[in-house]
Amino acid sequence: MIKTLPKLFFFLCALLLVGGMDATAQDLTDVHTIIDRANLAAYYAGDDGRALTRLTIVDAQGRERIRQFTILRRDVEDGGDQSYAVLFSRPADVRGTVFLVQKHVGEDDDRWLYLPSLDLVKRIAAGDKRTSFVGSDFYYEDVSGRAPQEDEHALIETTDTQYVIKNTPLDPGSVEFASWTVWVDKATFLPMKMEYVDAAGDVYRRIESLAVETVAGYPTVTQMKVSDLRTGGHTISEMRSIAYDLGIPEQVFTERTLRNPQREWFSTRP
Repeated sequence: MIKTLPKLFFFLCALLLVGGMDATAQDLTDVHTIIDRANLAAYYAGDDGRALTRLTIVDAQGRERIRQFTILRRDVEDGGDQSYAVLFSRPADVRGTVFLVQKHVGEDDDRWLYLPSLDLVKRIAAGDKRTSFVGSDFYYEDVSGRAPQEDEHALIETTDTQYVIKNTPLDPGSVEFASWTVWVDKATFLPMKMEYVDAAGDVYRRIESLAVETVAGYPTVTQMKVSDLRTGGHTISEMRSIAYDLGIPEQVFTERTLRNPQREWFSTRP
């Protein structure tokens, strides 16, 4: 449900905005270096960013629901604190809904959701970050990304094109997964696939990068798919009108703007 989900929702979307860096001449062996570069590629392209995002939510019976929103992101520093703001435009029953994230490295993020139909600002507790983002298969945490410091990392395979890294949570009681594995592209350092494993050792959730384009010099994931392997449902995230380094001011991301977002910054029209 924003200088990765990506200054990638998703994304997811995460969001939700993603970008990349150049590949090195030889394989890296230090897992923390790979993780740090993947984090920068996925969530810190440019100093800030904006994208129009469309979520197509598909249940096990093939029924579809659409969510459309514009996501903004502003970095305080590379690899550090960030702000995300999401303004929903479709469908009519969620139009005007605003999701705001103040991402803090080393401590819990602050997240708020404004529901215009109730004129209600709802604080999203830290324990709810791994719950559904506006009814999709994305989680709230997917929008701004999971902090690398929350997991222990192990490089388990290096292929011709990817680094494969297993991540184990340092606080297992705070999440629903036992571990998760990410496939990182060597050329762009973008995460191309993530699989989450439960306590029984079964993969129950998968996130895939389906399309990558270069935008303003930054490799950017423009289409993602999140699959719930237990229910059979999935969500497709598609981003367009992507732009970086817009000079978005800090005040766009304050709690007081939830009810009155500065809509000129959310406009993707030329």
